Amino acid sequence: MASDADRQRAAQEALFCEQILAKGGDNVLHATLRDAPVTAWSHYPPGDVFDPASGGQWYYHCHLPPEEGEHGHFHCFVRPDGKNGPVHHLVAVGVDAHGRLRRLFTVNQWVVGDTWLGAEASIGLIERFDMQMPQPSYLTNRWLTAVLRLYGDEIAELIRQRDATLAAHRPPDGTSAVDDRELEVTSELRVDLAATAKSLGL
Repeated sequence: MASDADRQRAAQEALFCEQILAKGGDNVLHATLRDAPVTAWSHYPPGDVFDPASGGQWYYHCHLPPEEGEHGHFHCFVRPDGKNGPVHHLVAVGVDAHGRLRRLFTVNQWVVGDTWLGAEASIGLIERFDMQMPQPSYLTNRWLTAVLRLYGDEIAELIRQRDATLAAHRPPDGTSAVDDRELEVTSELRVDLAATAKSLGL
Protein backbone atom coordinates (compact mmCIF):
# COMPACT_ATOMS: atom_id res chain seq x y z
CA MET A 1 0.00 0.00 0.00
CA ALA A 2 1.12 3.53 -0.74
CA SER A 3 2.10 5.64 2.27
CA ASP A 4 0.13 8.76 3.14
CA ALA A 5 3.20 10.82 2.22
CA ASP A 6 3.34 9.24 -1.25
CA ARG A 7 -0.36 9.84 -1.76
CA GLN A 8 -0.02 13.44 -0.59
CA ARG A 9 2.76 14.04 -3.12
CA ALA A 10 0.68 12.51 -5.89
CA ALA A 11 -2.37 14.58 -4.94
CA GLN A 12 -0.25 17.74 -4.81
CA GLU A 13 1.13 17.04 -8.28
CA ALA A 14 -2.31 16.38 -9.77
CA LEU A 15 -3.67 19.58 -8.24
CA PHE A 16 -0.59 21.52 -9.35
CA CYS A 17 -1.08 20.39 -12.96
CA GLU A 18 -4.72 21.47 -12.83
CA GLN A 19 -3.81 24.84 -11.29
CA ILE A 20 -1.16 25.65 -13.90
CA LEU A 21 -3.52 24.72 -16.73
CA ALA A 22 -6.31 26.78 -15.15
CA LYS A 23 -4.07 29.86 -15.02
CA GLY A 24 -4.15 29.80 -18.81
CA GLY A 25 -7.86 29.02 -18.99
CA ASP A 26 -7.11 25.38 -19.82
CA ASN A 27 -7.71 21.91 -18.36
CA VAL A 28 -6.41 18.37 -18.90
CA LEU A 29 -9.19 17.56 -21.38
CA HIS A 30 -8.83 20.63 -23.59
CA ALA A 31 -5.04 20.29 -23.46
CA THR A 32 -5.51 16.81 -24.93
CA LEU A 33 -8.11 17.60 -27.58
CA ARG A 34 -7.19 21.22 -28.33
CA ASP A 35 -9.84 22.22 -30.83
CA ALA A 36 -10.08 18.90 -32.65
CA PRO A 37 -13.62 17.84 -33.54
CA VAL A 38 -14.52 15.02 -31.17
CA THR A 39 -15.73 11.84 -32.83
CA ALA A 40 -16.99 8.98 -30.69
CA TRP A 41 -14.57 6.03 -30.43
CA SER A 42 -11.68 7.89 -32.10
CA HIS A 43 -8.35 7.98 -30.28
CA TYR A 44 -6.93 11.32 -29.14
CA PRO A 45 -4.24 12.10 -29.93
CA PRO A 46 -4.08 10.00 -33.12
CA GLY A 47 -1.59 7.17 -32.62
CA ASP A 48 -1.85 7.38 -28.80
CA VAL A 49 0.84 8.66 -26.42
CA PHE A 50 3.72 6.29 -25.63
CA ASP A 51 6.69 6.87 -23.33
CA PRO A 52 9.58 4.65 -24.45
CA ALA A 53 11.36 5.04 -21.11
CA SER A 54 8.55 3.66 -18.96
CA GLY A 55 6.41 1.75 -21.46
CA GLY A 56 3.40 3.81 -20.39
CA GLN A 57 0.75 4.47 -23.01
CA TRP A 58 -2.64 6.18 -23.13
CA TYR A 59 -5.34 7.53 -25.37
CA TYR A 60 -8.51 9.48 -24.78
CA HIS A 61 -11.89 8.76 -26.30
CA CYS A 62 -15.58 9.18 -25.69
CA HIS A 63 -18.76 7.22 -26.34
CA LEU A 64 -22.20 8.19 -27.58
CA PRO A 65 -24.31 8.56 -25.64
CA PRO A 66 -21.83 9.59 -22.93
CA GLU A 67 -21.87 8.25 -19.39
CA GLU A 68 -23.90 10.60 -17.20
CA GLY A 69 -21.72 13.53 -16.21
CA GLU A 70 -18.72 12.11 -18.07
CA HIS A 71 -17.30 13.48 -21.31
CA GLY A 72 -14.97 10.53 -21.92
CA HIS A 73 -11.99 8.72 -20.49
CA PHE A 74 -8.26 8.14 -20.69
CA HIS A 75 -7.39 4.46 -21.25
CA CYS A 76 -4.06 3.77 -19.52
CA PHE A 77 -1.75 0.91 -20.51
CA VAL A 78 1.79 -0.35 -19.99
CA ARG A 79 3.99 -2.07 -22.58
CA PRO A 80 6.66 -3.58 -20.31
CA ASP A 81 8.71 -4.91 -23.25
CA GLY A 82 8.64 -1.74 -25.31
CA LYS A 83 6.54 -0.34 -28.12
CA ASN A 84 6.48 -3.56 -30.13
CA GLY A 85 5.75 -5.78 -27.13
CA PRO A 86 2.41 -6.79 -25.61
CA VAL A 87 0.19 -4.04 -24.23
CA HIS A 88 -1.71 -4.40 -20.96
CA HIS A 89 -4.66 -2.23 -19.91
CA LEU A 90 -4.61 -1.00 -16.33
CA VAL A 91 -7.49 1.42 -15.85
CA ALA A 92 -9.66 4.02 -17.52
CA VAL A 93 -9.81 7.51 -16.02
CA GLY A 94 -13.15 9.21 -16.63
CA VAL A 95 -13.44 13.01 -16.69
CA ASP A 96 -16.24 15.49 -17.20
CA ALA A 97 -16.40 18.16 -19.91
CA HIS A 98 -14.14 20.41 -17.80
CA GLY A 99 -11.48 17.75 -17.33
CA ARG A 100 -12.43 17.05 -13.72
CA LEU A 101 -11.86 13.53 -12.44
CA ARG A 102 -15.09 11.52 -12.18
CA ARG A 103 -14.37 7.82 -11.95
CA LEU A 104 -11.86 5.00 -12.38
CA PHE A 105 -12.90 1.77 -14.04
CA THR A 106 -11.69 -1.41 -15.69
CA VAL A 107 -13.01 -2.96 -18.87
CA ASN A 108 -13.44 -6.35 -20.46
CA GLN A 109 -10.66 -7.53 -22.77
CA TRP A 110 -12.66 -7.11 -25.98
CA VAL A 111 -13.09 -3.38 -25.26
CA VAL A 112 -9.41 -2.53 -25.73
CA GLY A 113 -8.05 -5.70 -27.36
CA ASP A 114 -5.00 -5.85 -25.11
CA THR A 115 -2.90 -8.86 -24.22
CA TRP A 116 -4.54 -10.45 -21.21
CA LEU A 117 -2.64 -10.30 -17.93
CA GLY A 118 -4.02 -11.53 -14.62
CA ALA A 119 -4.71 -9.25 -11.69
CA GLU A 120 -1.52 -9.52 -9.66
CA ALA A 121 0.76 -9.20 -12.68
CA SER A 122 -1.29 -6.23 -13.90
CA ILE A 123 -1.11 -4.59 -10.48
CA GLY A 124 2.65 -4.93 -10.60
CA LEU A 125 2.67 -2.65 -13.65
CA ILE A 126 0.82 0.29 -12.09
CA GLU A 127 4.02 1.98 -10.91
CA ARG A 128 5.48 1.57 -14.42
CA PHE A 129 2.92 4.03 -15.76
CA ASP A 130 5.06 7.19 -15.79
CA MET A 131 4.36 9.58 -18.64
CA GLN A 132 7.26 12.00 -19.18
CA MET A 133 6.28 13.19 -22.65
CA PRO A 134 5.77 16.71 -24.06
CA GLN A 135 2.84 15.89 -26.36
CA PRO A 136 -0.03 16.52 -26.44
CA SER A 137 0.48 18.25 -23.07
CA TYR A 138 3.20 17.66 -20.52
CA LEU A 139 0.83 18.71 -17.76
CA THR A 140 -1.83 16.23 -18.88
CA ASN A 141 0.80 13.49 -18.93
CA ARG A 142 1.96 14.36 -15.42
CA TRP A 143 -1.65 14.64 -14.19
CA LEU A 144 -2.48 11.14 -15.43
CA THR A 145 0.68 9.76 -13.84
CA ALA A 146 -0.23 11.44 -10.54
CA VAL A 147 -3.79 10.09 -10.64
CA LEU A 148 -2.51 6.52 -11.02
CA ARG A 149 -0.05 7.10 -8.17
CA LEU A 150 -2.66 8.66 -5.91
CA TYR A 151 -5.25 5.94 -6.47
CA GLY A 152 -2.85 3.04 -6.94
CA ASP A 153 -4.35 0.97 -4.12
CA GLU A 154 -7.87 1.59 -5.38
CA ILE A 155 -6.86 0.70 -8.93
CA ALA A 156 -5.30 -2.53 -7.66
CA GLU A 157 -8.60 -3.45 -6.04
CA LEU A 158 -10.50 -2.56 -9.22
CA ILE A 159 -8.24 -4.90 -11.20
CA ARG A 160 -8.89 -7.70 -8.72
CA GLN A 161 -12.62 -7.02 -9.01
CA ARG A 162 -12.25 -7.16 -12.80
CA ASP A 163 -10.89 -10.69 -12.62
CA ALA A 164 -13.56 -11.73 -10.11
CA THR A 165 -16.30 -10.33 -12.35
CA LEU A 166 -14.98 -12.21 -15.36
CA ALA A 167 -14.53 -15.43 -13.39
CA ALA A 168 -18.15 -15.29 -12.26
CA HIS A 169 -19.60 -14.25 -15.62
CA ARG A 170 -21.38 -16.94 -17.64
CA PRO A 171 -22.64 -15.64 -21.00
CA PRO A 172 -25.91 -17.38 -21.92
CA ASP A 173 -24.72 -18.24 -25.43
CA GLY A 174 -21.53 -19.92 -24.26
CA THR A 175 -19.29 -17.06 -25.41
CA SER A 176 -16.08 -16.62 -23.47
CA ALA A 177 -16.50 -14.01 -20.74
CA VAL A 178 -13.68 -11.84 -22.16
CA ASP A 179 -15.45 -11.76 -25.55
CA ASP A 180 -18.98 -11.07 -24.32
CA ARG A 181 -20.08 -7.74 -25.81
CA GLU A 182 -22.78 -7.45 -23.16
CA LEU A 183 -20.09 -7.07 -20.49
CA GLU A 184 -18.07 -3.90 -20.94
CA VAL A 185 -17.24 -2.33 -17.56
CA THR A 186 -15.95 -4.91 -15.09
CA SER A 187 -15.42 -2.67 -12.03
CA GLU A 188 -15.65 1.04 -11.25
CA LEU A 189 -15.14 3.59 -8.51
CA ARG A 190 -16.42 7.16 -8.32
CA VAL A 191 -13.65 9.52 -7.24
CA ASP A 192 -13.25 13.21 -6.44
CA LEU A 193 -9.73 14.64 -6.53
CA ALA A 194 -10.50 17.62 -4.30
CA ALA A 195 -12.19 15.44 -1.69
CA THR A 196 -9.31 12.95 -1.75
CA ALA A 197 -6.77 15.74 -1.32
CA LYS A 198 -8.76 17.14 1.61
CA SER A 199 -8.85 13.70 3.25
CA LEU A 200 -5.05 13.68 3.04
CA GLY A 201 -4.82 17.01 4.84
CA LEU A 202 -4.15 19.15 1.77
